[in-house]
Amino acid sequence: MNLVRWDPFRELEEVSEQLNRVLGRRGLQRESGKEALTIADWVPTVDISETEDEYLIKAELPEIKKEDVKVTLDEGVLTIQGERKQDKEEKGKKYHRVERSYGRFVRRFALPDYVDDGKTTAEFSDGVLSLHLPKAAKAKPKAIEVKVI
Repeated sequence: MNLVRWDPFRELEEVSEQLNRVLGRRGLQRESGKEALTIADWVPTVDISETEDEYLIKAELPEIKKEDVKVTLDEGVLTIQGERKQDKEEKGKKYHRVERSYGRFVRRFALPDYVDDGKTTAEFSDGVLSLHLPKAAKAKPKAIEVKVI
């Protein structure tokens, strides 16, 4: 009987790889038992919050220049797209692990009808894109008097 050293992280990696296959994502691939330097597709994470006056969408875009981000609003769909570029290889520099994702990304969000897209603003600071989507003035409910005949 052979004893095999238990490695809990190996089991977590196997579950992660199975989940990536189910979701159609590329993860870190292995070559002969070692991790290969594989770049995964990515999408920036966002937080969406709402107040009485507006929706606020915050997208994390670390190490991305403002010029490499494009935000559009068309027919009720907000699109955030851009690219995080990978550092160029330098002579004498050897990477042992690359886990951050690079490449193009696109995020799309369907907006409610009552967003005032003419007053939408965007700010980009410290790697966070903040989109302010003010709510349009809603039509006040109109009471209709019903007469009994």
